Amino acid sequence: VQLQASGGGLVQPGGSLRLSCSVSGSFYNVAYMSWYRQAPGRERELLTSATSGGATNIQDSVKGRFSFSRDYRMNTGWLQMNNLKPEDSGVYYCAADVRRHAGRPFNRYWGQGTQVTVSS
Repeated sequence: VQLQASGGGLVQPGGSLRLSCSVSGSFYNVAYMSWYRQAPGRERELLTSATSGGATNIQDSVKGRFSFSRDYRMNTGWLQMNNLKPEDSGVYYCAADVRRHAGRPFNRYWGQGTQVTVSS
């Protein structure tokens, strides 16, 4: 199972970016997908998540600016980030809880991280 995250880059304050995360490989299903951010010198923090049933959760720190969408058939998720601020800079990671075979437990897999820098 592999997670491929992409879409990071340099953007000016107030700008937008859209990150994507695709799950590939051999597996039975993907349950829970989420996005985390790790700023320099800080712990990795959960930003938003979405269950396989479509329920989403988003942290107050990015609510109203970030949104998470999933294509369940393609096992892909997107993090739309609007009105970006310098404090949004950091490495963004996607994660997915994946079940390799029916009836087996879920395991969490991580993408490689994509850098987002918000600066003028």
